[in-house]
Amino acid sequence: MIARWGVRARVMVAAVVPMLALAVVLTVFFTTSRLADMDEALTARGTAFARQLAAASEYAVFSGNRDALQQLASAVLAEDDIVGVSIVDRNGETLARSGMLDGQLPPLPTSAVLEPSTMIKGPTLRIIEPIRPNRLELDDGFTAITLGAAAHLGEAPLGSVVLELSLKHLHGKRDEMLWAGAGSVLLVLIGSLLLASHLSRGVSGPIRVVAHTVARIGQGKLGERVPLMGGGSLRKLAEGVNEMAEKLASSHEDLARRIEEATAELRARKEEAETANLAKSRFLAAASHDLRQPMHALGLFITELGQHAHAPQSRRLVQRIAASAEAMENLLDSLLDISKLDAGVLQPNIRPFALQPVLLRIAAEQRSSAEERGLQLKVRTSDWWVDSDPVLFERIVTNLVSNAVRYTPAGRILIAARKRGKRIHVEVRDSGIGIPPDAQEIIFQEFVQLDNNERARDKGLGLGLAIVRKLADLLGHGLGLRSTPGRGSVFTVDMPMAQPPAPAQEEDGGRAPGDLQNICIALLDDDPLACAGMEGLLNSWGCEVIPASTPDDLLALLADSRRPDLLISDFRLHGPRNGIDMVHAVRKLLGEQLPAILISGDTGADTQALAQEAGVPLLHKPVRPARLRALINRLHNPV
Repeated sequence: MIARWGVRARVMVAAVVPMLALAVVLTVFFTTSRLADMDEALTARGTAFARQLAAASEYAVFSGNRDALQQLASAVLAEDDIVGVSIVDRNGETLARSGMLDGQLPPLPTSAVLEPSTMIKGPTLRIIEPIRPNRLELDDGFTAITLGAAAHLGEAPLGSVVLELSLKHLHGKRDEMLWAGAGSVLLVLIGSLLLASHLSRGVSGPIRVVAHTVARIGQGKLGERVPLMGGGSLRKLAEGVNEMAEKLASSHEDLARRIEEATAELRARKEEAETANLAKSRFLAAASHDLRQPMHALGLFITELGQHAHAPQSRRLVQRIAASAEAMENLLDSLLDISKLDAGVLQPNIRPFALQPVLLRIAAEQRSSAEERGLQLKVRTSDWWVDSDPVLFERIVTNLVSNAVRYTPAGRILIAARKRGKRIHVEVRDSGIGIPPDAQEIIFQEFVQLDNNERARDKGLGLGLAIVRKLADLLGHGLGLRSTPGRGSVFTVDMPMAQPPAPAQEEDGGRAPGDLQNICIALLDDDPLACAGMEGLLNSWGCEVIPASTPDDLLALLADSRRPDLLISDFRLHGPRNGIDMVHAVRKLLGEQLPAILISGDTGADTQALAQEAGVPLLHKPVRPARLRALINRLHNPV
């Protein structure tokens, strides 16, 4: 506790304690000495009176003269502090008494005492002095008595003198001295406190000023200085603090200048990096249409080729080409998606939709990949509706399921939805290799793959979970992960629950595709390869196709051809008109009820908004044939 005391408290203690201790010691010593002297003086005075009275009463006791003894006792009683006098003979008989003897003291002796004695009890001091016979020798050379008689008289005291003195006056004096001593100690204490306070102010005052100045300097007020006070160590301390403040101010200015220069340089480099990254992302987002166009045509050709009869060796070759094309599509989708997310051009379209059709469609698309690896892929169905962007949500869950298939060597994968209050938790559970705790955060970073140091392309680019994190943040959904190495992982997407609108709206692909034989489809695409690929695919499905590469050609063909059952148009066309304009033009010609589908390699938010405003479903290139066929079937045979 003393270690926490400040300078002032320590100075006060150092100044007060020694002085107070000295005052107490001296006061106690002198008071005790004075009280002892007073006790001795009173006892000596009483003893002297007793001896004088014993000497004066010797003859009267010898002769039995009671009157003389009474006079002597009364004379002695007149002295101060003497409260009682008694003269007794050798047999204890009282010969004379004056005053009052203290009844609390023992009774008077029944025989003459041989030696003087004193006794103190309560407020009374009793002194007993023996009355001894003295030999009388006359100066004429004759003895007053014979030697035998003198010897006989000296054998025993003639009696005793009992003298009692009151101690009240002594006690009063003692109390006065004690109070005087206490008062002197108090005065010394007060004086020492005043002196210590003065000394502590002289020492702690400058130190407090230094401490407050140092505190203000520590708060950044480097212009503060300590006033020079006193001399010696205090002055040196103030000068040292001021010198330190000067150096700190100089160092701070130099450091601030360096930080400002470094910050400006970092800001410039950061702006350059952000500009370059944004330019890259915008370039990839803007080039999405041109990059997707050949992949779209390639996918259509491969799908059409796969529907023809081939020899076993040719069939395996077609399957490998299809797998390679699908891998290229997935890599391209990942690169373009991450670029769009970084560029901020992707805007979510949040609306209520049924959860079950989306989960079933994802499971149907991923089941073949799971079965190839010997995995069981199951879906726990539910009839809940959620608030989200169905397209972006489907991409999140698809990436999670694809990741689970890739990193689960054996076992099963479960897609399930659980209700937690007013929110829905969609979980993707696997029995795979699991993720160590120290890696459960970095796996959501771009191009991170824990077990793909050799960067094998069949394991992707490491963008799947990065896209999941960015899409979840964009939609405002919670993303959770629980995993134990060797026991699998559970990825959770948390989103708000929604109420289903009045008639339920099915998602694209929620209904299994049916027979498309003899359906007449008008096809508009200004890219020859894409147009040819789409025409071949539709023909392989039994559709009748009216192809055109320009809007004018299409309108001219429709005037002389069979009325189409459906219009499929590319969104971006050469010339002033786009796909939505052509949908309106064809509907004006053939009727507003004509179903239409837009296909585009442009994945920007503006294109999506225009399609939604026109009420025309939009598919992004490269189009998955299964999804296209399901959509055609739904539009041609509405429920």
